[in-house]
Amino acid sequence: MRQWNLVCFFLIFVFSLQAEEVPPGAAIVSAHPMATRAGFEILEAGGNAFDAAVAVSAVLAVVEPYSSGLGGGGFWLLHRARDGHEVMIDGREIAPLAAHRDMYLDSKGKVVPGLSVDGPLAAGIPGEPAALAHIGKKYGRLPLSRSLAPAIRAALEGFPVTPHYQKMADFRLRALRASPAAARVFLLDNKVPPVGHVIRQPDLARTLEALARQGRKGFYQGAVAKRLVAQTRKAGGIWHSADLAGYKVIERKPVTGRYRGYRITSAAPPSSGGITLLTMLNVLEGFELDRLSVARRTHFIVEAMRRAYRDRAEYLGDPGFVTIPQTTLTSKAYAEQLRDSIDPDEATRSEDLKPVATSGSGFHTTHFSILDKQGNRVAATLSVNYPFGSGFMPEGTGVLLNDEMDDFSAKPGVPNVYGLIGAEANAIAPGKRMLSSMSPTFVESANRLAIIGTPGGSRIITMVLLGTLDVTAGQSALDIVMARRFHHQYLPDAIQFEKGAFDEDTLAELQLMGHRLNPLDGTYGNMQLVLWDKNKKRLTAATDPRGEGQAAVQ
Repeated sequence: MRQWNLVCFFLIFVFSLQAEEVPPGAAIVSAHPMATRAGFEILEAGGNAFDAAVAVSAVLAVVEPYSSGLGGGGFWLLHRARDGHEVMIDGREIAPLAAHRDMYLDSKGKVVPGLSVDGPLAAGIPGEPAALAHIGKKYGRLPLSRSLAPAIRAALEGFPVTPHYQKMADFRLRALRASPAAARVFLLDNKVPPVGHVIRQPDLARTLEALARQGRKGFYQGAVAKRLVAQTRKAGGIWHSADLAGYKVIERKPVTGRYRGYRITSAAPPSSGGITLLTMLNVLEGFELDRLSVARRTHFIVEAMRRAYRDRAEYLGDPGFVTIPQTTLTSKAYAEQLRDSIDPDEATRSEDLKPVATSGSGFHTTHFSILDKQGNRVAATLSVNYPFGSGFMPEGTGVLLNDEMDDFSAKPGVPNVYGLIGAEANAIAPGKRMLSSMSPTFVESANRLAIIGTPGGSRIITMVLLGTLDVTAGQSALDIVMARRFHHQYLPDAIQFEKGAFDEDTLAELQLMGHRLNPLDGTYGNMQLVLWDKNKKRLTAATDPRGEGQAAVQ
């Protein structure tokens, strides 16, 4: 009897520990209120975090056409509570089968400006529709038709133009005007529409309905696929039906590591986010950052950024095409070597680092974070690359195509639209996935969990780095997303920073160390963060005040 009592006590103890790990509620934060509401609609209908992720992704595809869409792709980082299973759903776009290494070069071997950014030739084969169908079928509870219902409704009923929409549309006005179908939907009389004008997308609603009825076949085969291919080719693109029919979602093992008692789980290649993030964190683990002055702390962080982005340029690409030294790049021993190369008093010149072997690599993206009441969680970063992607919409589909082909190295050593250089590892090849900076991430200790990510092109990884450092320092969700940001990406060799990131004394000290400073005119990023304080049993969510998002906890 005594032994039985001990067994019962042990079981009760274990179950009580498990109960403490159940969140005190559900939280969703996304870049648009309609998407956040859609996620909760699906949770209330009996769906889990993965069903909600399908709904949020699809609604963002409707109401944030400048950030993501069915014509784009992304990475969905999933954690299943019942067994701890973690996976990254790779819905990244791929190069068409007719693509080739020099497709954006002229007869003299020089990159043709704009060719990899505007129009149908800039578009990779979309991955988002396949990813949504995959997530819903394998990880969700509800039928895809239910999870896509809020997006179909939003496409039919429309959404109002905001000042941010106007800014993005004006930035890409020429590209949108070049596509009659896109101009009819996103402009008014070929001009940027006024605030409050309602954008309705009946063609997109029909495409979403086909996806809801038939799953991935509704997009990659049949009538929708035929229109996508025919209209893209008619306008000068190189898509074939085999490109769409052959697209495959890949489940990848996330990149994981540890930083000062926290487990870091982040995106795997073809995202450069996880490896680059862990390289920087491993380097910084050797410094007592909290004990340093702002200038010296910034100096060490910038030097970690510089070295990690140099390695990003040389080594990272699609793991199906190149061998990536991931174990080395994320090891503590390699980080020690990088750390030993940092002068504590003087900035390293990027040109003095080992040159990138370039022979023989989203301006506006979107992110959302979800935690349901069972503890399932999703961090997802989605993109069409530049605002409104390529600007091209195949007639009759409602699908605005991405311009993710610019994320390849059009010519090794030549920077893309974000100033990022790349090497042979990220050169264009048929069926290859282009390198990305998207970095959906979980940051977790015994007492604290953060689900974090942001848009921001080449600056995504450094934003997630700064956010991760703030999470581990115990800061609040709101303080983390509000913090002023700085960035270094190896080349150009300068610290880019938001106004207010540093005071005058700090700027002067950084200059004395030899750092070049590049103050930015505006702000950047749109971080979405869920933060669970397990000790206090408190769940919070915060949306970046730089954007128009909504955070909610229920």
